[in-house]
This record gives sequence, C-alpha cells and structure tokens, in this order.
Amino acid sequence: MSKTAIRTLVIVLALAISAYAIIQYGFFAPQKAGLISIKLRNPDFHLDPWIYALYTHIVTAVLALVIGPFQLFLKPRGTKPLSRHRLLGIVYVGAVTISGLVNLYLSMYATGGWISGLGFLLLDILWVGATWISVFKILEKNTQAHKEWMLRSYALTFAAVTLRIWLPLLIVIYHGSFVQAYQVVAWLCWIPNLLFIEAMIRLRSKRSGRMSR
Repeated sequence: MSKTAIRTLVIVLALAISAYAIIQYGFFAPQKAGLISIKLRNPDFHLDPWIYALYTHIVTAVLALVIGPFQLFLKPRGTKPLSRHRLLGIVYVGAVTISGLVNLYLSMYATGGWISGLGFLLLDILWVGATWISVFKILEKNTQAHKEWMLRSYALTFAAVTLRIWLPLLIVIYHGSFVQAYQVVAWLCWIPNLLFIEAMIRLRSKRSGRMSR
C-alpha cells in the first residue's frame, strides 16, 4: 500500500469513527449505547458522574482524532500555515491531556475489571507522555524528534479507531462474550499501533541515516 493510500485510509477512518461517536452519543440517549447498556446491567453501577467523564473523553478524543492527520500529513509552509499548525497543535495537546486525565478516572470503572482498566491506564499514560515529549522536542527546536513523537502520540490516539475494528471480531471469537472481548481489546487497540509506528520510524531513520534524540 502506498504512502498516499495509507494517509487517505487513516483520514477516512478517523473521520468515520468521529462521526459515529458524535451521532451515537450526541443524538441518542446514552443508555442506548452498547457499552453503557452493558454497564447498566450491574446494579451497583451509577451513571452519574461517570457519564460526564465519558462525554468529556469523547469530545476531546474526537478533537484529537480529527486534528491529528492534518497536523502530521500537511507540511506548514509560510507564516499563516505555520501559525495554523501551532494553533491546531495547541488544541491537539490540550485535547489529549484533558482526555488522558479523564481516562484515568474512567479506567477505574472499565468493563472487564482490572484487566481492561490496566490496559487503558497504560494507554493513557503513554498517550499523554508521548504527546508532551513531542512538545518538549519542538521547544528544543528538534523538529525530527517532534514529528516522531507526535507520530507515536497519534498512533495511540488512533486506538479509538482500532478498538472499534477489533471489538466486533473479538466478540465473534469469544462467542458473544462482550466482557472477554473488551478485556483483550483494551490491549489490542493500542499495542499493535505503537509497534507498527515504532517500526516505521526506525525504518525511516535507518534509510535516512539519522536518529532522533
């Protein structure tokens, strides 16, 4: 698959999942969403204040998911595009930071218990960490390292997409058990993403003969 095809696929999937999240949680009662309906089966689960944390996560994650491809794939040229790149970058970093912090709370109530919760907790820590390392690198004027760390950050952002690709398949594999599937997808949605982007970064660095720091 060519580089252009990969970029197009990433943009299409990011926009599709963002639209899906907006429609599902913006136009319908939250109780009708599959994940929430399963949580409500537990008599000890209380929708408030969990639902507010979930909506904060959805809004900020969608922002990061949509902004990411345009930041990574479009090179800023001239004064105005560079200013726009910086502004979108600030919004992206803010969205990831807020979403990551909110997710620390959500991970404690993850469907599937501590197995799912630990998977999402590690995802959030690495997500926010990679994003802020990218910020520090650009402040040091290390453009190459900034881009590489932002690629890692967006690979983790893209977990929102890969989770929704893997989950239906895992439900089939586990014969309809949503909980078992969710325990696996909490790890599968981001580890392959990170391994793939790391391999790509190292391959590019090897070809160009330069390694970032």
